[in-house]
Amino acid sequence: MTVQTPTDTASVDSIIDALYDTVSGPAGSRDFDRLRALFLPDARLIPAEPVADNHTAGQALDSAAFIAAVTPKLSTQPCYEVEIARRTERFGPIAHAWSTYESRESADGEPFVRGINSIQLLHKDGRWWVVTIFWSKETEHQQIPTRYSHRSPAAQN
Repeated sequence: MTVQTPTDTASVDSIIDALYDTVSGPAGSRDFDRLRALFLPDARLIPAEPVADNHTAGQALDSAAFIAAVTPKLSTQPCYEVEIARRTERFGPIAHAWSTYESRESADGEPFVRGINSIQLLHKDGRWWVVTIFWSKETEHQQIPTRYSHRSPAAQN
């Protein structure tokens, strides 16, 4: 398994790319050491819907609880989660990204789910850290707004 490299955390773009890369792939294990290395200690992952039978919507998970919740599904089902659009804003050492994603069973397959990740980041100690990921999936009654279906201009300092 690969551990996080400095290039994974050098920019907002690179850390978000690393997030998607670590959870994507064929059925089987993932590089969860690399994933853990992207998060600030005590970072939180908050699904708006349950990620497993024992996790309720809105429950704040640490990286260990998130990994425990998704491992059974990822070990038996391929999942390629790809970013299709992003809107990013930055002020000094903090950044916020609305990252629209699609999950597919193959790298070029049709999406089986779409949604938006709200990702908060902190620049500290010469690198970017994920502080929080809060997400919700698209449904028939909750469609992704047009403004989140394309990339915004580059984040400003």
